[in-house]
Amino acid sequence: MNDHIQPDGSDASDGAYEHDHGALGDAEYAEFMELAAEEGFDLEDVEGAIEAAGHGPLPVLAVVGRPNVGKSTLVNRIIGRREAVVEDKPGVTRDRVTYEAEWAGRRFKVVDTGGWEQDVLGIDASVAAQAEYAIEAADAVVFVVDAKVGATDTDEAVVRLLRKAGKPVVLCANKVDGPSGEADAAYLWSLGLGEPHPVSALHGRGTGDMLDQVLEVLPEAPRETFGGGGIGGPRRIALIGRPNVGKSSLLNKVAGEERVVVNELAGTTRDPVDELIELGGVTWKFVDTAGIRKRVHLQQGADYYASLRTAAAVEKAEVAVILIDGSESISVQDQRIVTMAVEAGRAIVMAYNKWDTLDEERRYYLEREIETELGQVAWAPRVNVSARTGRHMEKLVPAIETALAGWETRVPTGRLNAFLGELVAAHPHPVRGGKQPRILFGTQAGTKPPRFVLFASGFIEAGYRRFIERRLREEFGFDARLEALRTPASAEAPEVPRRTSMKPLKA
Repeated sequence: MNDHIQPDGSDASDGAYEHDHGALGDAEYAEFMELAAEEGFDLEDVEGAIEAAGHGPLPVLAVVGRPNVGKSTLVNRIIGRREAVVEDKPGVTRDRVTYEAEWAGRRFKVVDTGGWEQDVLGIDASVAAQAEYAIEAADAVVFVVDAKVGATDTDEAVVRLLRKAGKPVVLCANKVDGPSGEADAAYLWSLGLGEPHPVSALHGRGTGDMLDQVLEVLPEAPRETFGGGGIGGPRRIALIGRPNVGKSSLLNKVAGEERVVVNELAGTTRDPVDELIELGGVTWKFVDTAGIRKRVHLQQGADYYASLRTAAAVEKAEVAVILIDGSESISVQDQRIVTMAVEAGRAIVMAYNKWDTLDEERRYYLEREIETELGQVAWAPRVNVSARTGRHMEKLVPAIETALAGWETRVPTGRLNAFLGELVAAHPHPVRGGKQPRILFGTQAGTKPPRFVLFASGFIEAGYRRFIERRLREEFGFDARLEALRTPASAEAPEVPRRTSMKPLKA
């Protein structure tokens, strides 16, 4: 396949036509296609997948409008799942949140925004600014209007904002639940944005016709291809902690811009916000999350669903950066958040924020609190930062890289069993009920997080398992969670005679 034929039939030997094989050369492409044919793949699908991999960023569609017109409900309808937080009151969405969507085989990104209002102050002004930024960064806009209410002065102000931006606009007349409501939608012609599309975001009525119009105004997007996405991509870093510890401020500082809304009001963030940030020559995906409150099961409405979104974001992340307010005493809630991250199996970095506000006395007592209250994560990399001033931000990436290195570490079986033999000989398991369980051998069952299976002659107590875990971390330099699994019933071995010394199992 050294020669290519152009679409018009001419030869490509003059170099005017270049192949669209991504990183594959002609010979590699031919070999790849031959292997694909042997494996039974559809060659057209394979070619489409290679072409899609060579495309740039997906086109962006911003969904804007005044508060409580159903923007987040419409976003959930477009992406086909309940992802954006929805509640029947204004002001639930505050940040601009991006999701990936697909319609009629074309892929694009949907940006959910907070309600835009004019002449507002405080947090409402920050929310409006985020919506304006989303309009500027989008390729096209869906302007959502409540058809039942009709065009308001705020809607007219949004129209002026959209005309100034000069982006293609699709007018969505939401809350049209039946044919009787289409007359109300017709009144929205007065906005001067063209045909209003009657839609019920809650029930899905009319959303298909509206999305067909969206595809008309969006730039060409790569076709949907087989498979669920490639392997790799930026490493995902979740910022978690109690409300108002500075997670959003930290994201804004590392991003170098006001990416998310920051306010002294606790609980400002509700939807997890992703942001690609280049630090230390590497691109990372930071995820700002809602603050984890006490007693999640007793919460209601937006706060309850925000807590669920935060838990899901932690599960999807590779590293959990746990922020703790250094100016306040470490609380039970801080310990619960640490436990949640440990049980999720994420690599962990402990970040103590507001360090610039601490005097020598507070720093002394904070160190004592860390030793007594957070001893379970004494192995985790630690950074003392100030999200407000940017103090020690350069230490964040090395700490993340250290945590990831430990999270992915694998210990050879021979070396592991040599270590276990020495450990058990020096510190045998306590005698319980006249019996002394012995660890016979072990193996590392997996990584991300590292998991170890120990085969023993009896049940190993939790305290002794924690002792082994601590020594494993000291010996092999782990900086992520380890799981010393209980001895499987089927793996129990007969009691080893006392006179027989345990020998390490060689790999």
